[in-house]
Amino acid sequence: MKQAIYKTHGNAAEVIEIAEREPQPLAPGETRVKILRAPINPSDVFQIAGQYGIQPPLPAPAGMEGIGRVSEVNGEGLPAGTLVLLPEPPGTWATEKVFASRTLVPVPEADIDQLSMISVNPATAYLLLTQYVSLQEGDWLIQSAANSAVGRYVTQLAKARGIRVASVVRRESAIADVIEAGADVAFVDGLDLAERVAAELDEAPVLALDAVAGKTLGRLAATLAPNGIAVLYGGMSGENATLSDASVIFKNVSIRGFWLVHWFQNSSRDEQQRVYAELTALILEGKLNAPVDRVFPLEDIKEALAYTMKGERAGKVLIAPNGLSSR
Repeated sequence: MKQAIYKTHGNAAEVIEIAEREPQPLAPGETRVKILRAPINPSDVFQIAGQYGIQPPLPAPAGMEGIGRVSEVNGEGLPAGTLVLLPEPPGTWATEKVFASRTLVPVPEADIDQLSMISVNPATAYLLLTQYVSLQEGDWLIQSAANSAVGRYVTQLAKARGIRVASVVRRESAIADVIEAGADVAFVDGLDLAERVAAELDEAPVLALDAVAGKTLGRLAATLAPNGIAVLYGGMSGENATLSDASVIFKNVSIRGFWLVHWFQNSSRDEQQRVYAELTALILEGKLNAPVDRVFPLEDIKEALAYTMKGERAGKVLIAPNGLSSR
C-alpha cells in the first residue's frame, strides 16, 4: 500500500513524500478500508507545518478525513463494500488504512466527493451554528472567510434555518462568489467594517464566526449586538487575535474558541452519529455541498499541496488514492 508521510515539519508541498508499506495485518475487531477520496484541508497543511494543536510523532502519516469502502473485516464489523467515513487518527492520504471496527460510521451511497468532506468542515459549520447561540429565524450572523469551505457550509446551513448571513471576505473578487453562495450581504474586511455593517443591516448580528484571527476578530466583534458572542475557530492570518476594550466592557461581547477535536473528545458516539446523519441527509437532498476544484491522484500529492496552498482556487482539492472510481 502507498501512504503520504512527512518526516519533518515544514512547507507541506516540500516535506511530503509517498512511502511504500506492507499491508497491516488485521487484529480481532479491526477493519481494512480502501480509501476513495480524501480532501486537503487547512488543518492538514498546519499539522504538516508543525502549527496544529495535535502533533503525532515523526515520521507521521498525513490526511485527517475522507471516505472509503470496507474491504476486509476481522470479527464483527460492517460488511465488505460498505461506504464509511474515515475517523481519526490521521493517515487518510493512503490507498488503505486499518481502523477499529467500532469507530467506522456507515453512510448511504451518494456523491463520494461531497461525502469525503463531511467529517471536518460541515461538522464544524453545524456546531458553530448550534453550540453557542440559540439562533432564531431572522437573526443575523456575521462570518469571516466566508468563501472558504466552512464559510460556504455555514451559509447553507444558516439559510436552511432562516438565519440571515453577513459574509466578510478579504478581497473584492470574492464578493460575487459569496453572494451567489447565499449570503444576504457581503463586505470586504477593513478598518471601517463595523460602520459599514451597521449602515447596511437592520439590526446587529448576535453571532460572529472568525477563521482569520488577527485584527479581523476585533472588527467582527465590534459589529455585534450587546451580549453577542464571537467564536474563533481558525488563524488564517497567522497573527494573534486582537479585541478592543470597548467591545468587552461596553457591549459585554464574549469570545469563545472552537476546535473540532474537543467535540470528538467530549461528545458521545450517539451525538456524533446524529450530527453526521443530519449532514448526510442534507447532502443526499442536495442542500449541502461544496465546490470541488480538482482531484489529484495520490502520486501527485506534492503538486496537489502546492496547488492548494497557492490560493485562488474555485473549490476544494481532493486526493483519489485509488483512482477516480467510486468502487
